[in-house]
Amino acid sequence: MATARFTQMIDGTFDEYQHIQQLEHEYVAALPDRLLVALRALDSGLGGYPVTRFEHSLQSATRAERDGADIDWIVAALLHDIGDELAPWNHSQLAASIIRPYVRAEVTWVVNVHGIFQQHYYGHHVGLDPDAREVYRGHRWFDSAETFCLRWDQAAFDASYRSEPLEHFEPMLREVFARPAFDPSIVGDEVATS
Repeated sequence: MATARFTQMIDGTFDEYQHIQQLEHEYVAALPDRLLVALRALDSGLGGYPVTRFEHSLQSATRAERDGADIDWIVAALLHDIGDELAPWNHSQLAASIIRPYVRAEVTWVVNVHGIFQQHYYGHHVGLDPDAREVYRGHRWFDSAETFCLRWDQAAFDASYRSEPLEHFEPMLREVFARPAFDPSIVGDEVATS
């Protein structure tokens, strides 16, 4: 069977859905390949910064790794701006949605809010509230978001910085995305059930 014949999902047969499920498993397994392509595409995206969004991503991940961060943080730093191409006004939430099934809740939360935390460093220049992050003051992961942005995100625009190449991070990306989706032992119960 190449494709299902139903015109409404309710009419699908067991065999059709078994076939589709097998194809879906193969498609999900290839997610790291699509993420690598999307990262490389950031090399020709929005201009004007001292480095491309691709180099910024590599530099963020390199800084996280050199700081001794674990694999979840390194992969999050690599992918935190992957949403820039398709969701410029909510890129943080798009990136968080991509990593959410595979990393602990703290990391997902930080990526989700990093755009707001980043405003602290430039908002006053463009009419945005540099203190918008204060709404999260007191949140248990506020300090993690502050560290992520201060040390790995806002600092990753140095054209003379020697970042690791994408190939260096590829095994880490593949390892994280090979995890079972929403495994409570990784993502925590609050994310697995929400």
